[in-house]
Amino acid sequence: MTSTRQWQAADAAHYLHPFTDFKALAAKGTRIITKGDNIYLWDSEGAKILDAMSGLWCVNVGYGRQELIAAATAQLETLPFYNSFFQTATPPAIELAQLLAEVTPPSFQHVFFANSGSEGNDTIVRMVRRYWDLQGRPERSVIISRRNAYHGSTMAGASLGGMSGMHAQGGLPIPGIVHIEQPFWFEQGKGLSRDEFGIEAAGWLEAKILEVGAAKVAAFIGEPVQGAGGVIVPPATYWPEVQRICERYDILLVSDEVITGFGRTGRWFGCETFGFRPDLMTFAKGVSSGYIPLGGVMVGERVARALIDEGGEFNHGYTYSGHPVACAVALANLRLIQREGLVEKVRDDTGPYLARHFEALAEHPLVGEAQTCGLMGALQLVKDKRSGEAFDKALEVGMVCRGHCFGNGLIMRAVADRMIIAPPLVITRAQIDEMVALIRQCLDLTLADVKRRGWM
Repeated sequence: MTSTRQWQAADAAHYLHPFTDFKALAAKGTRIITKGDNIYLWDSEGAKILDAMSGLWCVNVGYGRQELIAAATAQLETLPFYNSFFQTATPPAIELAQLLAEVTPPSFQHVFFANSGSEGNDTIVRMVRRYWDLQGRPERSVIISRRNAYHGSTMAGASLGGMSGMHAQGGLPIPGIVHIEQPFWFEQGKGLSRDEFGIEAAGWLEAKILEVGAAKVAAFIGEPVQGAGGVIVPPATYWPEVQRICERYDILLVSDEVITGFGRTGRWFGCETFGFRPDLMTFAKGVSSGYIPLGGVMVGERVARALIDEGGEFNHGYTYSGHPVACAVALANLRLIQREGLVEKVRDDTGPYLARHFEALAEHPLVGEAQTCGLMGALQLVKDKRSGEAFDKALEVGMVCRGHCFGNGLIMRAVADRMIIAPPLVITRAQIDEMVALIRQCLDLTLADVKRRGWM
């Protein structure tokens, strides 16, 4: 039997991890995850861990679902692969396209398959610019995004995103992509109500459109809730005003639903929760609950009709677009979500229950703000609760808290000093109680650490 040390040694010798300081990780040694069931994981040392991040925002139906395993097995036995080039298709890809058209808002009747959210957002860039080419407006090529947004880590995806650390490497962003500020009330909205701030933050989009020139702007892209940026839940006024601005200047509106899609916010898609009507939607993660990689773009009728009726050949695609095994698993996953009423459960039961528990956590001495949206949540750690004063970034208090989480059987992510969760949609009230008790314990341990080090 392979020991943890043997796994770690082989990992350090050969495996370059994403978003990792390779040298530091090799010195520390990776945690080896060996098993998953429901909302729990086990590592190679036998420790049980509550996964409050659904893997990476994706294992919506939990680990070990036999329905998905059976779907993959049956498809592997029947047709493990065929491509979507050469005027061909496979039944799972066609059936999944049909089902996606059913569960998405009515304006979406067409899908373009990819393998990840990153590839989906690369497709968005190609598709948006092709649309304006077909309108005889090729100069409309600039895409506006937001600071601290995450849209993937490919060249186009990372450029669309607004992560400064990513832009510092590889000559990013690529030309034709610009950014505005994020709608983060806690950071930038002091002195304004949340609703007032929502209107002001949306106004930054109009200002950027006028700065660039409306005749040059192709689209605006945003996550309904900024996920990797720290579960930044925008004010209720934000997205309807963004919609109005996009319509005023005839700009395509893109909703990146990679994290918020398939029930995470208590509706099938985040745009439905926040009341806006995008022209295109990127999806991935929850479409297959992460069991098999799959992503894509839902294409609204305005863009679809131009591509179909006027576009001729669209010179874009991937070897694994519409992969039959991935599509078969996604079909089983979405049918399971429908059968078990998970979207409605998040909306009516577990989402509100989590919100009440996070309101209680807001009373903790370290917490300056607590936010939830469906089964997403964030706790902002602060030095001074009354004033909202932040800790010195160099202290990395969020990472101190994350260390206590990992050491006490909880996966909770740190984005700077903002602690975030997105548990599987199958989580129960009793498991939310368990998760919140672990969070409180880790906050207490972090508070003791901070005081002992003289940081507070």
